[in-house]
Amino acid sequence: MAPHNARGSLNIMFQLAVTIGILAAQLINYGTQYLRPYGWRVSLAMGAVPALLLTFGAIILPDTPNSLVLRGHKEEGRRVLQRVRGTSHVDVEFEDICEAVNVASTIKNPYRTILRRRYWPQLSITMLIPIFQQLTGINAIMFYAPQLFQATGASTNAALMASVVTGCVNVISTIVAIVAVDKLGRKFLFIQGGAQMIACEIAVGILIHFNFMNPGNTSMSAAIVALICIYVAGFAWSWGPLGWLVPSEIQPLETRAAGMGIATLCNFLFTFLIGQIFLTMLCSLKFGTFFLFAGFVLLMTAFVIFCVPETKGVPIEELNEVIMQKHWLWSRIVKDAPKGDNNVVITSTGGKGVV
Repeated sequence: MAPHNARGSLNIMFQLAVTIGILAAQLINYGTQYLRPYGWRVSLAMGAVPALLLTFGAIILPDTPNSLVLRGHKEEGRRVLQRVRGTSHVDVEFEDICEAVNVASTIKNPYRTILRRRYWPQLSITMLIPIFQQLTGINAIMFYAPQLFQATGASTNAALMASVVTGCVNVISTIVAIVAVDKLGRKFLFIQGGAQMIACEIAVGILIHFNFMNPGNTSMSAAIVALICIYVAGFAWSWGPLGWLVPSEIQPLETRAAGMGIATLCNFLFTFLIGQIFLTMLCSLKFGTFFLFAGFVLLMTAFVIFCVPETKGVPIEELNEVIMQKHWLWSRIVKDAPKGDNNVVITSTGGKGVV
C-alpha cells in the first residue's frame, strides 16, 4: 500500500513497533524485579496487552488493493487505493496492479515457482538477508544483555538498567532509519551499519578479554556498555529494519507471499538457533564470540556490496527488471532461464513485455 517514494520509511514502521515493544518489555522487567516473588508472572501476563490490541486492530485493518483485485473486488480495490493515495487520479497505478494480479493469478504453486531459475536471485537474497541479520548476534545480545552486563561486573539492578538504555538506543536509531532510508538508500545503510557493527564487536571482544583478566574495572565495564549501545545503533538503522524491507521489496507479486514466508522462516529459525547456543558459545569462546560475529558481519557486508541491488525509489513493478536485466551477477544467472508458466513482466506504465 505504500507509495514507492516512501516505501522504505513506511515499511520500517514495523521495525519501529518491534523496538518499542522490546523497550516496553525491558522497562516492565526492570519494574517487576521488585515485585517478589510474583514479578515474573506480572511480566509474562503483560504480553496479553499487545496481543489484545493486535486482535482489535485487525478488525478495522483494510485489505490492500492488490488483495481486493486478486479476489475479484476491483472497484473496492480502486476505492482503497484512492483513499491511501489521497487522490482520485490513480488510473496508471491501478492498471499496474491489475496487470500484476493477472500475472500472479496464473501461478498455481508459488513455492514451486520460486524455485525456478529465473527467481533464484530473489530467493537467494530473500533467504540470506534474514539469516545474516541473525548472524550479527543482535538477538543474542538483546536476549542476554542482563547476563552479559553482569559478566562485566555490574549488579543485577545495574544490568537491567543497562538493558533499558540499549532499548532506548534501539528505538531512537530505528527512527533515524525511517528518516534516512529513502534519502540515503538501502545499500548505504547496510554498508555503514555493517562497518559500525564490525568495529564495535571487535572492540567489545578485546575489552571483555581484558575485563576477564582484570575484573571489577568500572571504567572498562562502562566502555563495554557504551560500545554495545553503538553496536545496537548501527544494527537498528541498517540490518534491523532492512532485513525485513529488502526481502519484501525484492520479490515480484507472483512469489511475494511465498518469499516472505521463506524469509520469516529463515529469520525465526536462526533466531532460535543463535538464542540456544549463545551462552554456550560465550562460555567456550568467551571474547572470541564477538570476533566470530564480527566475521559474519564482514561476510554479509561484502554480500550486500556485490550481490544486493539498490531498490530505493524503484516501483515494485520494475524491481524484477532491475534485478534480472541490469545486475552484473544476477543477469548472468537468469540468462536463458526457462520461462515456465509466466512469460510476462509488468512495466511501470501498465504495459506488457516478453521476458
